[in-house]
Amino acid sequence: MSAWRSKMDGRNEKAGWKWRRGLCLAGVLCLIPLGFSKEGMDRDARIDIIRGMLTEVAVTKVPLPRGKKGVRVDAQGKLDVGDAQKEIHANGLAMQPGVPARITKIEFKANQMVFELNNGGKTGKKWYQHIEVGVGGTTSPIGAQQEPVTAFGSSVTVDFGKNMPDLTIPQVKKVLSGVLDFERHSPTVLYSPNVTPQVKEAIKNHKVIVGMDRDAVLSAKGTPDRRVREVRNGAEQEDWIYGLPPHVLFVTFDGDQVVDVKQY
Repeated sequence: MSAWRSKMDGRNEKAGWKWRRGLCLAGVLCLIPLGFSKEGMDRDARIDIIRGMLTEVAVTKVPLPRGKKGVRVDAQGKLDVGDAQKEIHANGLAMQPGVPARITKIEFKANQMVFELNNGGKTGKKWYQHIEVGVGGTTSPIGAQQEPVTAFGSSVTVDFGKNMPDLTIPQVKKVLSGVLDFERHSPTVLYSPNVTPQVKEAIKNHKVIVGMDRDAVLSAKGTPDRRVREVRNGAEQEDWIYGLPPHVLFVTFDGDQVVDVKQY
């Protein structure tokens, strides 16, 4: 009997030790801040920014490059001009100043926020265009007849250099204000020397008329939902398509000028 009690006491002591160890571990975990995450900013703050800014449209205040890097600003909103010019030289221009830019994605990192504009600036091929097939030792891409995917967007990275603080939407917009105008000051101000009164009036009313160029259409309507290129009467034309059936706007370009507008 005494041996059995000794064995049971040993088990109880072992169980009690595990229970106490569990309490100690729980106590240590409780000391870890609940807001800690690899994204740096508090979860609720991130959700508020996504809800309040995703799909919002601003007007560009500086030239923005294509490419996966875009432009970079610091915690005070200062643009890295040298890096931006290098990106434009390497990858080409995505958007001129005064063009509407829609925020299509927001990514949070420990030290950074990345705002994708107009679906980003990456260019390249579709996945299936990288596949090649061959017979007799020669190969050719199966998507050789497809045009490469062209990017019309860019991105802005806000680099804090340390873990990001919890920011409000007005604070984020202030940091971005050197690059993007969220007050939507009329972009026609930037085009005043070259824009006719009729085009200015159309832009103010968010309408598209024949004779506009691409920048004017973007100022009036923003980035199109789809783009389609076709050869008509021996000339290549491009349709910018806004909306979904039954309410669809077709804007047809010949070169850089609108030659036809159809609203369905």
